[in-house]
Amino acid sequence: MINDTIITQSFLSFSLGGEIFAANVAKVKEILEVTKLTKVPKSPDYLKGVINLRGTVLPVIDTRVKFGFPETEDTVDTCIIVLTLVIDGDEVSVGALVDTVSEVFETNSEEILPPVSIGNKFRSDFIEGLIKLDDQFIMLLDVDKVFTDEELLVVKETGEETTI
Repeated sequence: MINDTIITQSFLSFSLGGEIFAANVAKVKEILEVTKLTKVPKSPDYLKGVINLRGTVLPVIDTRVKFGFPETEDTVDTCIIVLTLVIDGDEVSVGALVDTVSEVFETNSEEILPPVSIGNKFRSDFIEGLIKLDDQFIMLLDVDKVFTDEELLVVKETGEETTI
């Protein structure tokens, strides 16, 4: 007999450049208002800076830049989602700057569609799947795969070496 267990998962949805994305709530530590960021010299474009989060350094990435969207000014709805990533077996916290946070929703494994494959030039391995909600698609992110190994090391080192 084949195991056809349906698994229900919870996701936090957020918008970015007019598109809706979602991250598994198990990866979300908290949501913060945008505060003043300390710039890190010679850092990649997507690394906006760092903030002091209860005595620890939190690298903050501009998710718009990382995903190839144009940069915009922060609004009253702009916030930072604090995510837990696994880098070389270590858990590292990273802040992801997003346009707005929408809601927490649940879905089951049957409703998740496979990600779209657009050939080798478009890197989509960090998209876990798609969910159709109302008349639009929500892209489910595998937050551990959003960064390449080299980018993860930069983020990890920024969090470890920077002092505020």
